[in-house]
Amino acid sequence: MFRMLTALALRRPVMVIVFWVAVVGVGFGVGGGVFMKLTAQVATVPGSETERALELRKDAAGPRPAQLTVVATGGVDLTAALTDVRGIAGVSDVGEPMPAADGSAVLLQVAVKDAATAEKVATRLRAVDSKQVTVTGGPLTDAEFATQAQSDVQRAELFTLPVVLVLLVIVFGGLLAGAMPLLVAVAGIGGTFGLLYALSFATDVSVYAIQVATMLSVGLAVDYGLLLISRFRTERAGTGDVAAALAAAVDKAGRTIAVTGLTVAASLLGLAVFPDAFLRSMGLAGTGVVLVNMFAVLTLLPAVLALVGKRVRPAAARTGDGVFGRLAAAVQRRPLLTTVLTGAALLALAVPALDMRLGNSDARALPASTQTRQQYDQFAAHFPELIGPDDIIAVVRASATDTATLQFADRVRAVPGVSAVRVEPVSAAVAMVRATPVHRPETEQGRATVNAVRAVAAPFEVLVTGDAARLVDYRGMLADYGPIAALVVVAATIALLAAFTRSVLLPLKAVVTSVLSIGAALGAVTLVFQERGDLGMIDLTVPVLVAAIAFGLSVDYEVFLLARIREHRLTGADSRRSVAVGLQQTGRIVTSAALLLVVVFAGFLLGGFAPIREIGLGLVVAIVLDATVVRMLFVPATMTLLGRAAWWPGRVPSAKPVAEPAPALVS
Repeated sequence: MFRMLTALALRRPVMVIVFWVAVVGVGFGVGGGVFMKLTAQVATVPGSETERALELRKDAAGPRPAQLTVVATGGVDLTAALTDVRGIAGVSDVGEPMPAADGSAVLLQVAVKDAATAEKVATRLRAVDSKQVTVTGGPLTDAEFATQAQSDVQRAELFTLPVVLVLLVIVFGGLLAGAMPLLVAVAGIGGTFGLLYALSFATDVSVYAIQVATMLSVGLAVDYGLLLISRFRTERAGTGDVAAALAAAVDKAGRTIAVTGLTVAASLLGLAVFPDAFLRSMGLAGTGVVLVNMFAVLTLLPAVLALVGKRVRPAAARTGDGVFGRLAAAVQRRPLLTTVLTGAALLALAVPALDMRLGNSDARALPASTQTRQQYDQFAAHFPELIGPDDIIAVVRASATDTATLQFADRVRAVPGVSAVRVEPVSAAVAMVRATPVHRPETEQGRATVNAVRAVAAPFEVLVTGDAARLVDYRGMLADYGPIAALVVVAATIALLAAFTRSVLLPLKAVVTSVLSIGAALGAVTLVFQERGDLGMIDLTVPVLVAAIAFGLSVDYEVFLLARIREHRLTGADSRRSVAVGLQQTGRIVTSAALLLVVVFAGFLLGGFAPIREIGLGLVVAIVLDATVVRMLFVPATMTLLGRAAWWPGRVPSAKPVAEPAPALVS
């Protein structure tokens, strides 16, 4: 298949390029319509008790106005502004200002019809004094969370793309070769926009999926483009014929790219198993960008090389083992000790993840420049009694004045972890029993309180909702669907690697090493953001996303290395020599690719939104560990210990009876 693709690129390079120009044009043109159909909803489980409770309340009460919260400090007078707010169409109620205990601030609520009305109210009130008056809640807060996440990723893109281009130029020694992977990235982004637009007609697409897909496209284009161009430069060093070098490069590297691409796609497609629209759209977007980038590398990049390949410098050939070969030799002298030490180190790094507390991101996850975070700080300073866990809300199918409802409220009041209870009518036949919890939702005690409230007996239907209940439902969803997603990913990975290596043990080893690096990465995230950060928790979507992306990228590098080891093994070389040569020949490629990916995902750390930074740190740590500790130490050590057994039951030629000279290696 790869020869056919190469032959097409060689015979009709202009036609192939025109095809991709059309794909990009349609993707950014028509596919750009996906931006009008995105959802900012995160961590929702369709059909869960939380969602059913919200539907019951909505059906009983009808459309409810959104509640905006206004806080004014510094003695600011809102009298005139509130008069104007009452006259804004769509404002249904303006509450009475409630002063702080020390008189230093006032708090009030405004009920609005929709997001447009909320913006008008916020604009008028902030005009009084933008530093002393904050307006948040409802559509304003939702928009601020979504906007912050988007701006963080856009800031990361502005930082990473120039740096990646500079590094690519350094790696390839020229601007032309360095720019080619970014050309593939643009094609991948355009194609993915088109796919997501088509998917938006069948399922919700998260606003965050677009941003992550963009960054992932850059990372994978760099990964696969680096592999193919490096192989092309290597083949060019042995022949002056561009067509022959390109055919050989695609023939040898193309299969590796296809296997890695399908493996990463399978890893991300596992997210589509979850019913949460956020995770599902992340999985579909990631899978789409992987497949489009893989196809672009195998068609567009050869077509471009067919036209300008003569201007790409051949790699400089040299002999000798090199630094990576010498490192492999050192590892092979003590393979058991190296395996034990590196495995123990990765397990030690993963230990903090065992105490990971998952929670919904709140105002503290936003930077201090946002209105939502500023108002949280105002509450902490002037209304500390109002800072605490949100209510656990039991929506009951009974009247608020019904004796059974009041008795139910008394039983809820007796639940450990509940500090206060009040009953509010929703309609003549539906009421809310609001329980104020003592413990935060992300704590074990907070979850126990929700489960205890749900277990309270009642003679009518009771559906419990609220932030704590939502978290319990989401954790339950992860527990129910997580093993299925993991099984899909692991089974697909083992099947693909078994077909690629003709081995049973190597795919299992790849899964184990990937899990070790993922565990260590999540341990680092827990240590930095939970144990030493201000939040005391990790956003509940982060571990799944980090695991899915990091697993695919980890197997990516595994295949790079195994492909070269197997290639040399098939020449009849012994296992130890094949491992050393494989590490030497891929060391520079894997290190360069890892460095570039680290730059790409390190851009996430520049953001102000905690979940984006958590994802960035997790991926950076996973990539660094995988490219160094795992790929340079753990894998060579375990391959040495396994010896010929690593390739069982596949057939490989016996080792040559005499020592062979060191092969020519390419830098």
